Amino acid sequence: MSEFLFAYGTLRPGLAPETMAVVVGRLLPVGEGRVGGVLYDLGKFPGAVLDAASSGRIVGTVYRLPEDGETLRALDAYEGFEPDCVEASLFVRVKSAVEMADGVTVPCWIYVYNRDTETLPAVNCWPS
Repeated sequence: MSEFLFAYGTLRPGLAPETMAVVVGRLLPVGEGRVGGVLYDLGKFPGAVLDAASSGRIVGTVYRLPEDGETLRALDAYEGFEPDCVEASLFVRVKSAVEMADGVTVPCWIYVYNRDTETLPAVNCWPS
């Protein structure tokens, strides 16, 4: 069964850093999607906080993940997600429903920001 990733920042097409080019090259773009929440400007990259009840929408790219396991581990490392120590993780990988442009909902992995956002500026999209 296929798994999907929702990318809203530096993993979107044309924005991936050179160090992630091979990993992002393994991802198959499916289309644009959106999810309820707020996107924060963290400087060099954005951080999403999900909120299904929010009127705000985070726009991003939905990718089909390869079934190799290695890709998801590489993405976890890039995003600072430590499955064995969630509290220390900069981002946490969670599964959430993402609405595609055609209205279909797809369950996707999303990396959500795992720190306090009280003093961070919210942005409408990335890059801002």
